[in-house]
Amino acid sequence: MHLRGTQQVTEFLRRRQQLIVVEQEVDPHLELAEIHRRVYRHQGPALLFTKVRHCPFPVATNLFGTLERAHLLFEKTWESVRQAVRWKLYPEEAVRRPWQALSSLPVLLHMRPRAVRDGKVLERAVKISVLPQVTCWPLDGGPFITLPQVMSRAANASSWSGLNLGMYRIQLAGNDYIPDQEVGLHYQIHRGIGVHHAAALAAGKPFRVTITVGGTPAMTLAAVMPLPEGMSELMFAGALAGHRIPLIDRPHRPPLYADADFAIEGTVIPGVLKPEGPFGDHLGYYAKKHPFPVLRVEKVWHRADAVWPMTVVGRPPQEDTVFGQLIHQLTGPVIPTVLPGVREVHAVDAAGVHPLLLALGSERYTPYQPVARPQELLTQACAILGQGQLSLAKYLWIVDEDGGRAPRPHAVADFLQWALQRVDWSRDLHFITHTTIDTLDYSGEDLNRGSKLIIAACGPAVRELPTTCDNLTLPPQWRSPSVGLPGVLVVEAPPHQGEKSKVALQAICDDFPVDATLNRWPLVILVDDSRWTTQSLENLLWVTFTRSNPAADVYGVGAFQRDKHFGCRGSLVVDARRKPHHAEPLMESPEVSRKIDAMAARGGELAKYL
Repeated sequence: MHLRGTQQVTEFLRRRQQLIVVEQEVDPHLELAEIHRRVYRHQGPALLFTKVRHCPFPVATNLFGTLERAHLLFEKTWESVRQAVRWKLYPEEAVRRPWQALSSLPVLLHMRPRAVRDGKVLERAVKISVLPQVTCWPLDGGPFITLPQVMSRAANASSWSGLNLGMYRIQLAGNDYIPDQEVGLHYQIHRGIGVHHAAALAAGKPFRVTITVGGTPAMTLAAVMPLPEGMSELMFAGALAGHRIPLIDRPHRPPLYADADFAIEGTVIPGVLKPEGPFGDHLGYYAKKHPFPVLRVEKVWHRADAVWPMTVVGRPPQEDTVFGQLIHQLTGPVIPTVLPGVREVHAVDAAGVHPLLLALGSERYTPYQPVARPQELLTQACAILGQGQLSLAKYLWIVDEDGGRAPRPHAVADFLQWALQRVDWSRDLHFITHTTIDTLDYSGEDLNRGSKLIIAACGPAVRELPTTCDNLTLPPQWRSPSVGLPGVLVVEAPPHQGEKSKVALQAICDDFPVDATLNRWPLVILVDDSRWTTQSLENLLWVTFTRSNPAADVYGVGAFQRDKHFGCRGSLVVDARRKPHHAEPLMESPEVSRKIDAMAARGGELAKYL
């Protein structure tokens, strides 16, 4: 069965006992999102809300909430698409197994979109204010579309290859937007839509955009796939959907996805920026209010049987974690072919994805000599940071595979311990300062601005990692030491007070003796609450890598600079306290939480997941 609309998707999942229909009225302001988060945390089913307050449309959520359910949505195509990717990388396998290779032929047949004159999405017209006005977090600037498919076309392109499909958040109302006439269009750096927008401005042409929601689940996944620039997301969507994607093509504007549940057509207003946000985002903080482009809405359409699909983003893990798992399953084998010498790369979800990247590399070129220090690892690290969205990484830890003995990057705790056993802080720290970081990362002091740190380690272990805090000597005002991982000491320090705290911490690291027992710990993390930080690996990763900007917040006991290289002879110290310029962390509304608690107390099929 080809799933071509969200109503079909929900019915398919209901028959597979993977969906609950919620018939009681739910408020789209905070309540719906709170229910979603609780059900996701319990790895519960998809949800179909049939009575959404002040809205005529049903809302579906948690459709991709488990990897098992996501695979179910693509059960007819997933393996053939995965195999086609592999055979493109290793064609000799297809030659050896020609009959198996023929089984992937439908993938090729479905990749090219097909032109149509009409589609279900044009069955009815509506206003923006009638769409589900879902607000997920208390301080959000208004309702947002959380699973949009945003399509734009290159200024001088007319073919399918000139289209870009991406998932860029859309603010439907609030701030200074004119109701029913304008919506906010937020896109981050290193996104294809930015190239199209710049080209349209340079050519003096109107920049038209179409936003669709729903349709086949393959379009949703295609919108988040990190495909190389110039490779069509629509081709990938067709292969995964098992049918050619139907597009209603019109002159002078991007085509419209014919099977979508909803569509918004508009033109970006030249030279106009309006405040967009705040928005509770995937790093676990509010993206602050910033000026972004404005889309002047021209038409809003929907299918007669339209269902509004949505998700909730926030501190990982959330439903978009599954997107990351799916992407890795398909693109993981590509890494060694694109980045020679790199065996595997893992963007750590618990750390907010972009803040922490772990990579397995290889020192390939001197097999006749023992590996004494990182050499080619640094070349490979630079190659990684030159690849699309991987370039947004803030911390990149890369280790030599050591003949297959090094842990895989997905085993995060084991990988970090392996690196800490081998790292030499006097030589293995490589900073990139005054550069771009993720738009959603506020550890730097301005939008998109921050730094990066490459930590490269290889060779035999040079230390045993301590696991207890016995006989520990701490600097004044450092207290409540706790073990985050073997070799990782987490310590509380006074609240950060800006430049004053930076000067004080620098003085501590300069004056503290290198032979003190503290320096048995290769990595020391300063935090506001050491007990909470060390309750779980997820807490440790989230605090350490979302609350620090390498060039500003990494210190070292016995630090020195030689030939403009920073190193230290004692512990590396990461200041992961909250800073005055940081964004607010996401917190649920106590009032709404009490309402959902009361809903759970009434019992019913949904209650066990609340």
